[in-house]
Amino acid sequence: MKRPIGIGKQDFEKIRVNNYFYIDRTDFIRQWWDCGDEVTLITRPRRFGKTLNMSMVEKFFSTGYAGRDELFQGLAIWKNESYRKLQGTYPVLFISFAGIKENFYAGARENICRVIEEQYNKHDYLLEGELLNGKEKAFYQKVCAEMSDSVAAASLRALSDFLGRYYGKKVIILLDEYDTPMQEAYVNGYWEELVAFTRSLFNVTFKTNPYLERAIMTGITQVSRESIFSDLNNLEVVTTTSRKYADCFGFTQEEVFSALEEYGLSGRREQVKDWYDGFTFGERKDIYNPWSIINFLDEGKVGAYWANSSANALVEKLLREGAANVKKSFEALLEGGTLHMEIDEQIVYNQLLSRKNAIWSLLLASGYLKVARSAFVERTGRVYYDLELTNREVRIMFENMIQDWFSGNDNYNDFIRALLTDDVKAMNLYMNKVTAEMFGYFDTGRKPSEKRPENFYHGFVLGLMVELSDRYEVTSNRESGFGRYDVMICRKGGAASGKGSPCDSGTRPGMGGFGPEKAPMDAAIIEFKVQDEEERELSDTVQEALRQIEEKNYQANLTARGIPRERIRRYGFAFCGKKVLIGSGAKAEE
Repeated sequence: MKRPIGIGKQDFEKIRVNNYFYIDRTDFIRQWWDCGDEVTLITRPRRFGKTLNMSMVEKFFSTGYAGRDELFQGLAIWKNESYRKLQGTYPVLFISFAGIKENFYAGARENICRVIEEQYNKHDYLLEGELLNGKEKAFYQKVCAEMSDSVAAASLRALSDFLGRYYGKKVIILLDEYDTPMQEAYVNGYWEELVAFTRSLFNVTFKTNPYLERAIMTGITQVSRESIFSDLNNLEVVTTTSRKYADCFGFTQEEVFSALEEYGLSGRREQVKDWYDGFTFGERKDIYNPWSIINFLDEGKVGAYWANSSANALVEKLLREGAANVKKSFEALLEGGTLHMEIDEQIVYNQLLSRKNAIWSLLLASGYLKVARSAFVERTGRVYYDLELTNREVRIMFENMIQDWFSGNDNYNDFIRALLTDDVKAMNLYMNKVTAEMFGYFDTGRKPSEKRPENFYHGFVLGLMVELSDRYEVTSNRESGFGRYDVMICRKGGAASGKGSPCDSGTRPGMGGFGPEKAPMDAAIIEFKVQDEEERELSDTVQEALRQIEEKNYQANLTARGIPRERIRRYGFAFCGKKVLIGSGAKAEE
């Protein structure tokens, strides 16, 4: 009989008591305890069972769950007699920063303090009797949402001391989603303030705390040691590229296929694999995200469950505002390509837009990229990775994100209609409206005269890829003839026949109800140029762009595919600030 599915259940006790669908992860307890690491930081993408595993560890060790054998009977950890003796024998502080998503510093600080206050309230029995002296009781009462920085920094260490004395054992501290406030601080502009506050809290709690037995911290990213873990030399970091605990978060393929069989969905294996497989932890491949699998088991149909489970504000901000080379690399990923690079898994949030490869490190940690291959260079001691988009679900998420960039701009859709119908006058009208609105959206704010055209161009290409992907192949910066073209658009299937094809006419979904195309476009080459000081008029820049297309023979790849030269459109785009002039063939349309 198939078990009921509890969507969003993250409390180990509730899952076990109600016999909800659960895949045994209790061997993580043994692996972690046997390692003996004092403070362990584990990074995994969101919705990968981090909170559930932390709840599991709490229920296993906490004195508050002593004697609750039924929660673990029949699971892997209970098969080991020595570990049964550890159940319910340690004081445990289980803290979560998952809900701290304020858009200003004072609110974030207050909520962190409130989370700590809740721990004190749970253990206010410590105030009874003579366990604490007068000064310690006075300190206890100071811990609140409005406490000073010095009290906040010492609060968890002090509570560890009090609990250790009460139970006669040092404390286990579990901090879930430690980096959620960090991401919000970066997005909302109060990074430096929050770093200063949390650095003191973390160092006193995890480094100079003699009352700490062991600790686990979980999050999506490894925030740089210099930012919040300065001098924390007892920290064991386990990232997505580490071998440790590789199969303790997420579902393996064997587990997924077994679950499909339990719910009568075995015939959907290949579909599920296409959508949700692809995550790689350490050397373990074929990892699936639990959120999508559980939702698929419940709904019986595929969907972008994980990708749509929360906002992606940080990722969107970095891709939208990133330099042209970032958009170019992302374009290659969307086309199924691979990025080869060295990755520093320590995330320096305030340098995400300036530090080399930082964006890709974040996307890897967040689960949007996977390691296809890695290579260790012995001579330099460096490791290089081949990175790809993780799976179909992730690809769809990014395509929707790009589409949303332009969804509020009807002029953009009008431009695409004009492009497909070769209406150059309309292209100029619409493109100037689009650039006026979108240049600022894609600009990073530095040297706009240099960066705006290039940044907009790559954002524009990404938009074209999504809007035209059902009918056209859109590529950029590829070799053809004697150089590299900017944009090439080619009808899927090559040149149109006299009868056309099913996608030549009719309304295209998602493009505002465009009517039939007057003249189906087989292929086009677009060259972008910023006006040079020697070019007096934008029309001169347009002609230079068109001349380059001809001289470099950019159409070579298209003619090799059987598309006649006369059916290849050529467009020159000239930029000067926010003004654009587009020309086709030998004439520029004012």
